[in-house]
Amino acid sequence: MIIYGYRRKVHDLTTATYVCTQCNNPTAHALRRAVTKFTLFFIPLFPIASRYFTVCTFCGATNKLTKAQAMQVQEMNAQQAVAPTPVPQQQMMAPQPQAGMPGMPGAPGMQQQMPPAGYPQQPQPGGYPQQQPGPYGPQ
Repeated sequence: MIIYGYRRKVHDLTTATYVCTQCNNPTAHALRRAVTKFTLFFIPLFPIASRYFTVCTFCGATNKLTKAQAMQVQEMNAQQAVAPTPVPQQQMMAPQPQAGMPGMPGAPGMQQQMPPAGYPQQPQPGGYPQQQPGPYGPQ
């Protein structure tokens, strides 16, 4: 007895951002490739067919693509990743703590309260109310 069949597996290739044709929102679209393989005794041997499609992350609409279109989307996404948007050179600097500044951690008479170390955090007094026993006893 010979057991044969096929198996389909979907691979995520990349994510590109453009306007969806279904919902008209500028959202991320996942580019995916579905590969169908011939199996013999539940072992995938060789691919029979593959198809490319995108899935809108906002509305879930799918669009079929050819292999050339899928490669173009991957190439376009790779170019955007290589040349990211420039970051402004001027950034806000936080004030340096000084001993004379009131309310700063280095100020005299001010102690900084840190949460207790370790996981999980211990409940603070006055935090969540304690559970009251129900009509049928403690829960």
